[in-house]
Amino acid sequence: MALSIMHLFTKVKLGSAMVELKTLNLKVNYGIEGDINADPISPRQVLIVRYEDIFDLSIKPGELRENILVKGIEFDNFIPGSLLTFESGAAIRLTFHCEPCKRIAHLLESLKSIQDKRGILGVVIKSGQIQVGSNFQVKANEFPPLSENPYKRFLNFIIKIPSGKIVTYKEIIKGIGVDNSYLRAIPIYLKKTSAADYPVHRILDSKGYLITYVSQQQNKLENEGIKVFSEADLLRNFNKNFVAIKDYLWEDGTLYLE
Repeated sequence: MALSIMHLFTKVKLGSAMVELKTLNLKVNYGIEGDINADPISPRQVLIVRYEDIFDLSIKPGELRENILVKGIEFDNFIPGSLLTFESGAAIRLTFHCEPCKRIAHLLESLKSIQDKRGILGVVIKSGQIQVGSNFQVKANEFPPLSENPYKRFLNFIIKIPSGKIVTYKEIIKGIGVDNSYLRAIPIYLKKTSAADYPVHRILDSKGYLITYVSQQQNKLENEGIKVFSEADLLRNFNKNFVAIKDYLWEDGTLYLE
């Protein structure tokens, strides 16, 4: 059976409904042109769902908020690490499964019934236009899959932050492909991560302030050439140290291209 695209959808702004289209423009280092989830460092630029899975669950196209609904891929080949190549030359690397969540709970009797059938997220690795009705090819195990565990993705992300650069909580959320609700989990991740093995000192809070429980953070940053400023916190009667984010921010759009 030929592998083909059945439906295409995009979401143009937060809180809006999915819009069905006949074509989508895929851009490397970006995602879907005009889509709310397009971001160079995100491993979840695109959500792809198999028609066979939603048919079994009596779910209508678009209800899982997928971008691309495809038909014909064998379940064993539709896995993180697979490469999808389209007729235009556009290509998508599948990264990890989209987790079942409360947003789709109303469609099912139990979220367990859709485990591993919610779709797989991916990143655009070659640009091009895709269209409904066109065919594509799939190659399994072309890339290492990303972990389904957010903490392991966190470790994989921060180990790549180079000397002399920083990221904030916001970049971590985008870079590991989780919802903003995970912001509260970042301090927990930091506290259980070995500073000897991972450059946790290169992580700042979302406003650029240094993190109090990261040992020797200011000294380590300054040793890497990063200028640390200080401002008085009159309410708490101590100084808060911060970094000018725009001067040292690390954003690598090639993270998931290889």
